[in-house]
Amino acid sequence: MTSSSVLENRPSAQHPLFSLTEDELDLVLQLVIASGSLKDLAGIYQVSYPTIRAKVDKLIVRVQQIVSGGTPDPMMQLLADLVERGEITVTAARAVRDIYRQQQAEKENTP
Repeated sequence: MTSSSVLENRPSAQHPLFSLTEDELDLVLQLVIASGSLKDLAGIYQVSYPTIRAKVDKLIVRVQQIVSGGTPDPMMQLLADLVERGEITVTAARAVRDIYRQQQAEKENTP
């Protein structure tokens, strides 16, 4: 998908990045300055690699939701926040996420 096709599918002409918070925009800026290196980005923010990975993953989900016009899933937001605060490991959050997604899929397939 090209960048122009992403914008063409949006109801307004506003670029999706304009919907990000100031902190999210700062993260995008720093990621670009770090040439996409999460290791360098972790150094800039003085956090561990798993912490910055979770932060970037959360940003990716946010941008995807903005582009698709969807709303954030409260469970995914909670897991991302817990990882970001160091209250749960990335591995544990992924396990919970996978179980949650499996249960959601089962609910959708139940008549």
